[in-house]
Amino acid sequence: MDHYKQGLLLVVAGLVGAAGVAAAAGSSHMAESRNLAGIAAIGLSHGPALLALGLFGNSRMLLAAGWILAAGTLVFAGDLGLREWTGNGLFPGAAPLGGGGMMLGWAFVALAGFFGPNRKKINKD
Repeated sequence: MDHYKQGLLLVVAGLVGAAGVAAAAGSSHMAESRNLAGIAAIGLSHGPALLALGLFGNSRMLLAAGWILAAGTLVFAGDLGLREWTGNGLFPGAAPLGGGGMMLGWAFVALAGFFGPNRKKINKD
């Protein structure tokens, strides 16, 4: 497996997790900040998933799942952040595109579990 791509995925995981914590702190101090609460939820749920995929993604499908999930997360959270601080989104349709990317990333995780190399070992036990 390409250790550079796994290491870079860990960098993204750390940044997504840190952004989730920062957004959670920010949303707790601001009245009515739906966007920050959304960034916090996405960052704090997808950061650990990206961490796991970066550490243990030992197949092409799992690594692809991590990168698709990372891209979707960055687009979605980036759009919410720009809406919060500038009043304008990243680009038209960014949030649905990012959300679709996150769903596709999770679907790849499921497919890796179903079709992955460890499936034969699971079925023999």
